[in-house]
Amino acid sequence: MMTGAQAMVRCLEMEGVSVVFGYPGAAIAPFYDSLYDSSIRHILTRTEQGAGHAASGYARISGRPGVCVATSGPGATNLFTAIATAYSDSIPLVAITGQVALNQLGRDVFQEVDTTGAVEPFTKHSYLVKSAADLPRIFKEAFYIASTGRKGPVLIDVPVDIQRQLIDFSYPESVSIRGYKPPHAGHPLQIRKVAQAIQGAKRPVICVGGGVFLSNAQQAIRSFAEKMEIPVVSTLMGVGAMPANHPFYYGMLGMMGTATANAAVARSDFLMLIGARVGDRAITSPDSLEATVVHIDIDAAEIGKNMGTTIPLVGDATDVLTHLGQLASKGEWADWTAELDQIRGEERAKNAQKQPKPGYISPDALVRMICSKLPGNSVYVADVGQNQIWSARNFCADGRFLTTGGMGTMGYSIPAAMGAKAADPNRCVVAVCGDGAFQMSMNELATIRQHNIPVKIILMSNGLLGMVYSIQRSQYHGRRMAVELSGSPDFGKIAEAYGMEYAFATDLRQAEQALERMLASPESCLLECAIHPEEETM
Repeated sequence: MMTGAQAMVRCLEMEGVSVVFGYPGAAIAPFYDSLYDSSIRHILTRTEQGAGHAASGYARISGRPGVCVATSGPGATNLFTAIATAYSDSIPLVAITGQVALNQLGRDVFQEVDTTGAVEPFTKHSYLVKSAADLPRIFKEAFYIASTGRKGPVLIDVPVDIQRQLIDFSYPESVSIRGYKPPHAGHPLQIRKVAQAIQGAKRPVICVGGGVFLSNAQQAIRSFAEKMEIPVVSTLMGVGAMPANHPFYYGMLGMMGTATANAAVARSDFLMLIGARVGDRAITSPDSLEATVVHIDIDAAEIGKNMGTTIPLVGDATDVLTHLGQLASKGEWADWTAELDQIRGEERAKNAQKQPKPGYISPDALVRMICSKLPGNSVYVADVGQNQIWSARNFCADGRFLTTGGMGTMGYSIPAAMGAKAADPNRCVVAVCGDGAFQMSMNELATIRQHNIPVKIILMSNGLLGMVYSIQRSQYHGRRMAVELSGSPDFGKIAEAYGMEYAFATDLRQAEQALERMLASPESCLLECAIHPEEETM
């Protein structure tokens, strides 16, 4: 016999969980008491949202569901933003929350909230556990649901009295959920249709999104593009699926993307979307496209959501591309690629003419410099705001690029970087953020110090909420309102308070020298780089 809390820990062990991120409280205290006797590493974050983002970063690098834990009431609600972020980005999470006792539900007792009801719109599934005997089945299902089909977060809400109940523990060997049969292989007829459509194309383009990473289809994409000699662009979440210097990669699509990528899509007569939602930031006017559109996605609900689709194809990206590569043949597209090469060359020449403002660093040049210094297979985690756009547009490192696209959650980079580093301690992990985003999660520097998670943080400091100010400048006659961060602390002293090495740079050479020192250090470091407040993202 064991308690429900002990069963919860045992379930995690059976799923091979080695790290959980969380913040304890009374309603989850029995679980934490049982965790004391486990070899599972617990990383105490400084906020529940930080725990969720850290679990997300862990999942994206490990390829396994990340696990985060919170107590009832405000603990659970603080976790919601991270859960919604993971849902929007299709990241597999298992979130465990404590709850008040079953007989107290609905009575508005201390720290009671309808957790499962609140998270329903932004989880794949949620469970309110009403019997400890159900815990093994529920945990088995939760990990299965989170990691199959379109991946995403699953929440398990466990009342405190359920954690104390005694059960005979037996963990299921398999999962069978009525009505949940996630697809894998694409339909052969649809794959054949795509192959035929490629043959008739004159200006084909492949657009890849975050689903490529979730399917681990990066190599399949590269192999297919190289065999067919088809130009490739990416959404924000697809950055890094193709090496930035690959001759068939033409950059990031969208309002903040490259002119070449946008021209490629606008002029294409065949557009193949792979694991990409193509929301409004990627293609603002999808109805204006005159192209045969193929949409490949594991989630049928995503196909045709944001733009008309000629050939829908539900299936895993790796599986579909493998079979498609066996059927499709390369067309005569030399003139088309030459046209795009010319646009790309002109764009690069124009960008090379940009000069930094005296006393400040060009953010585009800074990102390229960071990428040139990172060791192979590094992880670059971008936050949200102008830093995200500069990072995504200029990312050229050998490794992974992580950010949050769907929700655009500020404060993501530092906790996500912690999770990525915990998933693979041997990889170099850098978090890049603005001074607004940094102040949303700088309390996690304590987590970094306490648990010895050596990440490198690069702070693009311009004293503003730069993205909002950019909107105010372009759409509201430059009327600056509620964007100045003049009350910000001395970031050097913040770093000192947390025992971190710190440097401040006002030109690219200073930044380069400081970054080289920091990358050589085994400790966490903070590099603050001065960015001009009027620096644009366009």
